[in-house]
Amino acid sequence: MAGIKALVSLSFGGAIGLMFLMLGCALPVYDKYWPLFLLFFYILAPIPYCISRRIVDDTDSASNACKELALFLTTGIVVSAFGLPIIFARADAIAWGACALVLTGNVVIFATILGFFLVFGTNDDFSWQQW
Repeated sequence: MAGIKALVSLSFGGAIGLMFLMLGCALPVYDKYWPLFLLFFYILAPIPYCISRRIVDDTDSASNACKELALFLTTGIVVSAFGLPIIFARADAIAWGACALVLTGNVVIFATILGFFLVFGTNDDFSWQQW
């Protein structure tokens, strides 16, 4: 039952994060949809880590190059997702208020992605790898 509560809370967090992103785009004050390009970053962020977990055997405790490369690529994607709205706001493509809403959505979405891997990333009987 703890897995279902975690799944419901993670889906609620994702919905709140997407709500902030949509508010930053669709409010009549802002009315620019450039921040929707961040959806690509939300999709791309977990992919390197998922690939490295499939390739790498976690039996040894030492760090390996594949896992380090996946964390590096994931960090680059996350930093780019935080930088893009700031660049849009500096170029006057979006307003600074929309930038703040989008950055708030980024924090919530990436915390939700991190929470997903913390809750379902272990190799126990209730794991995301079974899906």
